[in-house]
Amino acid sequence: MELEQGLRAVFALVAVIGLIGLLGLGLRRFAPASLIGGRAGKRLTVVEALTLDPKRRLVLVRRDDVEHLLLVGPETAMVVERGITPPQQAEQKEEQA
Repeated sequence: MELEQGLRAVFALVAVIGLIGLLGLGLRRFAPASLIGGRAGKRLTVVEALTLDPKRRLVLVRRDDVEHLLLVGPETAMVVERGITPPQQAEQKEEQA
């Protein structure tokens, strides 16, 4: 009896660890990249977002070291300003001049 219970416990432990491993593999395969640590060399990031009202938000997006300000609503998205130089780069350009 004790041997049977011990084997059941070991089998149950192996089964649980296997299910956790399968869940991890499934997350890596199907989850969004931002959920599992991103991807190497990503070019697009959301720098900041500000809620204006329940339906509209201002979103500052950086792509290839250039920022763009977007007004996002339920049915529309509008570019408010494009080609914004991030503050760190603006300071570096002033020092070089």
